[in-house]
Parts: sequence; structure tokens; C-alpha cells
Amino acid sequence: MKVLLVGGGGREHAIAWKVSQSKHVTKLYAAPGNAGIAEYAECVDISVMDAPKLVEFAKEKEIDFVIVGPDDPLVAGVADAFTKAGMRVFGPSKKAAIIEGSKAFSKDLMKKYGIPSAAYETFDNAEAAIAYLETAKMPIVLKADGLALGKGVLICNTLEEAKQGVKTLMLDKQFGSAGDKIVIEEFMTGREVSVLCFCDGTHIKPMASAQDHKRAKDGDQGLNTGGMGTFSPSPFYTKEVDAFCKEHVYQKTMDAMKQEGRDFVGVLFCGLMLTPDGPKVLEYNARFGDPETQVVLPRMKNDLIEVMEACVDGRLDEIELSFEDQAAVCVVLASDGYPEHYDKGFVIEGLDTFKDKDGYYVFHAGSKQTDAGIVTNGGRVLGVTAKGKDLVEARANAYKATEWISFENKYMRHDIGKAIDEQ
Repeated sequence: MKVLLVGGGGREHAIAWKVSQSKHVTKLYAAPGNAGIAEYAECVDISVMDAPKLVEFAKEKEIDFVIVGPDDPLVAGVADAFTKAGMRVFGPSKKAAIIEGSKAFSKDLMKKYGIPSAAYETFDNAEAAIAYLETAKMPIVLKADGLALGKGVLICNTLEEAKQGVKTLMLDKQFGSAGDKIVIEEFMTGREVSVLCFCDGTHIKPMASAQDHKRAKDGDQGLNTGGMGTFSPSPFYTKEVDAFCKEHVYQKTMDAMKQEGRDFVGVLFCGLMLTPDGPKVLEYNARFGDPETQVVLPRMKNDLIEVMEACVDGRLDEIELSFEDQAAVCVVLASDGYPEHYDKGFVIEGLDTFKDKDGYYVFHAGSKQTDAGIVTNGGRVLGVTAKGKDLVEARANAYKATEWISFENKYMRHDIGKAIDEQ
């Protein structure tokens, strides 16, 4: 089977690594890929948003199966372009990907179908939003309606902060048109958990739980990022929580999307808050999480292609997902200054150290192959993942492995999974 993977980040590197182990795959292509993905796939320089070129390439190479990784092309309908061309594609249609593409849509969906979430109001006018804030309880959460690279969520502790947040999103357009409309949401307290779920339009199966660290600095300080590290499983995601979510969140979401004529096929990411009143949905994403994928897939025992094909064929109910008892921790190595201003183009040393080291992985997020070697080419550069018999050992192993890598302006958080040491 010839497979085309669309994407070029850390998530796609983890997917490429896992797909390359499938007994069904004879050739893997990645568009555009990255320096790490190139170890498993032939990388082709086509933008993830260039649907006509992607389809043309897939036809030319007689691709049997396509995997669309990132949110932008899914929300733009790139999966639909492959489907229209008669190709088998893993990833939701544009109609289904709106569950991530519009926060307002997903909040309205949860409200309509009784899926537990925070109370909210939606605004497309800055003055009206600010007037509402005058009556609201602080702290409060502002969310850009559209895609904002995982950074369009502002937690505001005071009324002044909230008013400034509305200005940032709606008037200053920090995230472009994503902030034309915003959702103002009650602030929830509790533990955050991420659960990625395989979906075939009717059936939904959750993978192992994970927990992300979104803030740039230690102690959950600093700006929101695309994710600075993650661990799996979450000790807070108990059997009781799992049972509740299967009944009241996962299947309800699947049924709601079907009811709306938006059958969801692919990976549904459920961001949960374990509140004192029970689990509630923070957000949905329409694809594998990044960097959650980097700790979930290394623990997965199944052949990934077999699971993905079952989703596309509507027979996910025949698959039994299986994950190792071991834990995994991923620490993101970023460029100092991320998520704002940072320099790139620095040579990365130490990547070969990971070869033949069982249970240790380095996933490339922002890297590039040059004549000088592999260099930094983004804010989040690498995800260093390690496994261990439990979360404490996995965390120690991951931080040990970060020392094997060096590049100028290397930055990381030092408290990824620290809460697990305190259990």
C-alpha cells in the first residue's frame, strides 16, 4: 500500500514513525514533511493547503491511502478534495471539521445536545462583548472563534484584562479573521485531560489519555503556546471518568454530528476539564493533538493503518484498541522567545544519540535539512519523548534525553508532568 501523509510537524513525524511500522505499507510519502519525517518517508515540497497539487501528486503516484494531519487543511476541505477524486482519505470532511474550525459552532452543538461544557456567550461585536464583560464574573475565558494555532484562548483574571483581550482578538486582529467572532466562557477549575478518539462516523473509540502543558513558562506562566510538553496516561483520568465520558461526551458528540449531517470520520480530540461537578468539554479538535500524539502513539500496540482503514470503512466497532502499560512523557525543545519572536537556522547537535535507544524518541516539529546539517526552523523545534514503567520514571528519562540535544537558543520547560511526582 502506498500512503501519502499531509503535514510537516511533530504530530506528523509521530504518525509517519507509526505508519512506517505497518505491515501494509510499502511506500510512504509526506507533503511537505520535515527533516525527521524524511527518515521514514519521501518528502515532497507541496503545501498542505494546495489541494489541487496534492491530489495531482496522489494520482500520479497511485496513492492508495491519504492521511491529512493538520487542522488548517482539514477545515479548508482538503480531505474532501481527495474524496472527490475517488481516493480513500483519513481525516474529517470540511463539514465535520467545523467542530474545530468554529468555537461558536462547537459550543452551540454541546448546548443543543446536552454535552457538558462551560456556560458561554458568543459575540461578533466588540462593544457588545465589552458590555457583557461589565456584568460577568472574573476570571473569564475569551476564545477566538476560528483557528489560531492553538493560541487563541485568553484567560483573564480582571475586567481590565478581559477588555484588553477583546481588543486584542477583535480590534487588533492578533489572530486575523479568527477573532472576527469570539466566545466568552465561564472559567472552569480542575485538572485538564486530553483524550484522542478514533471515529468512523458512527462508532467512537478513545485512545489512552494524555495531559498537555500549554503555557510557555514553568509553573504554567507566560503565554499560551501550541503545547510545551505532555504525558500519558493521566493519573486523573480514572475508570469512572472514562465511563462517564464514553456515555455523556464521546458517543453523544458522535451522534450529534451525525444528527447534524456532519458525520465525523478521523480523530476527534476531546479537551476535558475534570471539574468538581464532573468532566466537561473545554474544546474539540478535528485531528491528532500536538504534542499529545508524541506520547499516545508510542504506547499504542495496534497497526495504525488497520485502525485508520477501519474508520474510513465504517467498521471501527471491529477494532480493539490496545496500549502498553508503560507511561510516556514528551518535553518540547523550543526556540527561546517562542511563541513570540525567535531566531532560527541554528544547527542541531545530538540527534543520532536516539538511534537504537529503545523507549526514547525525538520527533521533529520545526527543523530543516541544509548543507550545514539539520537546523532549527520554527518555534517548537523538537519533541523529546521517553517511556518508563510509570510516569515518574518516564519523566526522568525524558529530561535525561533532552540533554543529548543541543542548539543555540534551546529553551524548554522544566516542570512537564511535575504534578505526577507529587501524587
